[in-house]
Amino acid sequence: MTAASVGIPTEPIGSIPRPPELLAAVAARAAGRIGDEELAASQDRAVRDTIRRLEELGSPVVTDGEQSKPSFVTYPLAGLDHLAPDGVVIPFADGHQRQLPRLTAGPLRYAVHADRYLRAACLHATVPVKQAVIAPSALSLLYPADGIDGYPRQAFLDDLTAEAEADIRGCLDAGAHSVQLDFTEARLALKLDPSGGLLEQFITLNNRVLERFSAAEQARIGVHTCPGGDQDSTHSLDVDYAGLLPALLRLKAGNFYVQLASEPEPDKVLGILADHLPGQARVFVGVTDPIDPRVETPAQVRDRVLAAARHLPADRLGTCDDCGFSPFADDTSTSRDTAFAKIRARIEGTALAACELVG
Repeated sequence: MTAASVGIPTEPIGSIPRPPELLAAVAARAAGRIGDEELAASQDRAVRDTIRRLEELGSPVVTDGEQSKPSFVTYPLAGLDHLAPDGVVIPFADGHQRQLPRLTAGPLRYAVHADRYLRAACLHATVPVKQAVIAPSALSLLYPADGIDGYPRQAFLDDLTAEAEADIRGCLDAGAHSVQLDFTEARLALKLDPSGGLLEQFITLNNRVLERFSAAEQARIGVHTCPGGDQDSTHSLDVDYAGLLPALLRLKAGNFYVQLASEPEPDKVLGILADHLPGQARVFVGVTDPIDPRVETPAQVRDRVLAAARHLPADRLGTCDDCGFSPFADDTSTSRDTAFAKIRARIEGTALAACELVG
């Protein structure tokens, strides 16, 4: 019996650490020692291996592990002109930083749409495939504060909305089981602007895109929130979820993937979720912490699910990992084997909890 068969679906969030062969191929391509075809072959082998291992663990839904993405946020920009490297800086608690590029001219057009990754994954999968896409709110940070001559911000937002819709719609049309908007900048927005103004701008922009989809399509779209996870650190874990979740749950999506395993007060968070959960939306609660080197046991996962079920109806509950395990391709802080061990614990622990909840 699987968790999904008794009403508790479980899904990966996205990224899996890349195998050493792929990391070596990426470095070799950057140095000009191999060509695009050799890199693509290495990426395909990594995707095939990722899906095979997820299916062997019994994952009812799989992803490609983002093996071919440079990062979860910058994939649409690969190869674009009109970008400068000195964009918004994202500081992490341990002192390291990530920096986004800055748009220098318009119009904005995605160089890569996520259905490319989905179609490649479907060639290897025998179970449903989920696809992660970047939320438009994250890419709104590309536009510089002092503007761009001849390309006003409103024109940029119009273009971004159209491109984000096409990114999601392409995945739905290609048969994605679900499409997940990575909205990790949501919690960061409250750190950058405690008044909530920036978060409200992000919510409005994301809903501008989501409202272009039918109710049936929205049911296949989810939103992921977490405090960022990169090189065993976070950018906004110190921000109280109480300021974020009521606004987040106003998004027009059918699923919400919420980091919870690493939260210091999970019951408080679950209470907020229960109070604000809209309509028939489902909450996938994080039950494994990618940053913690210790591998959770199935019993620990089971107990986390049962704790969530004390607040949320079992038929509106699912489980996931807190975050991706390697959202940036160069993040090797978690090993590939550790990631799959945690995923195994999530799948087995969710099934244990599901059996208890159905008596």
